[in-house]
Amino acid sequence: MTALVMNEELQMLQDSARGFIQKESPVEALRTLRDSRDEKGYSLDLWRGMVDMGWTALTIPEEYGGLGYDYIGLGPIMQEIGRSLVASPFFATIVLGSTLVQQAGNDEQKADLLPAMAAGDKLLALALEEGNHHAPTQIATQAVKTDGGYALTGSKTFVIDGHIAETLIVPARTSGSPGDVDGITLFLVDAIDTDVEIERSIMVDSRNAARITLNKVSVPDAAILGQVDQGFAPLEKTLDIGRVALSAEMLGLAQEAFDRTANYLKTRKQFGQHIGSFQALQHRAAQMFCELELCKSAVLKALMAIDEGDPNLPQLASVAKYTLGETTKRVTRESIQMFGGIGMTDEEEIGFFTKRAMAAEMTLGGQSYHADRFASLRGY
Repeated sequence: MTALVMNEELQMLQDSARGFIQKESPVEALRTLRDSRDEKGYSLDLWRGMVDMGWTALTIPEEYGGLGYDYIGLGPIMQEIGRSLVASPFFATIVLGSTLVQQAGNDEQKADLLPAMAAGDKLLALALEEGNHHAPTQIATQAVKTDGGYALTGSKTFVIDGHIAETLIVPARTSGSPGDVDGITLFLVDAIDTDVEIERSIMVDSRNAARITLNKVSVPDAAILGQVDQGFAPLEKTLDIGRVALSAEMLGLAQEAFDRTANYLKTRKQFGQHIGSFQALQHRAAQMFCELELCKSAVLKALMAIDEGDPNLPQLASVAKYTLGETTKRVTRESIQMFGGIGMTDEEEIGFFTKRAMAAEMTLGGQSYHADRFASLRGY
């Protein structure tokens, strides 16, 4: 059995990522983006720096201009992104976009898109959700066959970084009814098409999503990503990889929130002594520490499952996402309470972690979704 600990290579990757992000994008950078209501919602200089670090090319095969590294390398990077609450197109374009192109694309599509994504020159977004909750089979957007292509009609919500994407990956229904696994087809859609309406929204965590409306958008047959009616399998595999990567990000933000809280307990005095000496607070901190250690194993096991082709990846992805959702909410809320009144102010950064935890927990399925999914996968 493989030990659930990071090897020296992964630790070096994490150390380099931490040094880069702490210098180029501390939490204060997110505050600046929020307060300035930046048009793009991310720093172009930071994005180019991430490209230069090789992160955008990490999991893309060498034949398409990438580094061909295992997905386990995403873990340390996503953790450090979580520690500093970095806002960037990395998750939407690289974790979801490039993965789905690799899973479903033909040779021509891969050759066209993957090198540009590896170079940071092409931004993608997955336009999946159609309701208030994560439901990847509940696709009602219609793709009607036309001469030489399809016409897409429908609306999508909560499209992560949809306002900056140049290409959208749109799951639409070519047969069947909402809820059916079969009948979903993936399409590549030009985001600047005049029949595509994009409305940006800034979420509670100061990140960006978009509502997208498709008004009989014409796409050629060449825009089909994968096979007609068979888009759900590569989509679900991509979502599981995204869930694991997002779990790694949540681990990073929870660890940072815990570290900040532990340091605060050592410096804040009340009744003439440091509050960290109070036994009740020690017990609460110890519980958070233990839960974070379990989360590290859950995330690492799920990352290994991606690279090993483990058929249990869906279960492990749901375990990781559920566990990190629960622990991240607990740690960030406990942090607010331990900081006391100052933790509720905008001047204190701990509140940013709480807001990000709320949004990340619901992205790609919250706790109730993954508890139900895990039970179904186990035959219950």
